[in-house]
Amino acid sequence: MNKYELTIVLDAKSGVAKKKKIEETIASVLKLFKGGIKESKDWGVKDLAYKIGKSETGLYFFYELELAPVGVRALNDKLRTDGEILRFLMIRNDK
Repeated sequence: MNKYELTIVLDAKSGVAKKKKIEETIASVLKLFKGGIKESKDWGVKDLAYKIGKSETGLYFFYELELAPVGVRALNDKLRTDGEILRFLMIRNDK
């Protein structure tokens, strides 16, 4: 199991339901590949550096994950196909 950091940016107009859907998606992939969430933080609404579509602000979420490398590819594919996610970044944390 490797440690990863995942940051997700949603449109700031997204509601609690969208946040819950994203958390359920992450949890289902982690359960399938026997991973886990170590920590999750809601960073709140922040201004974007540039417009993405019609959005000028984003709702930021941060997760620390433990996951096998094969699970990372599956999670990336799930997040990439979700049309309501503006941006996401997953990096390996070797600390």
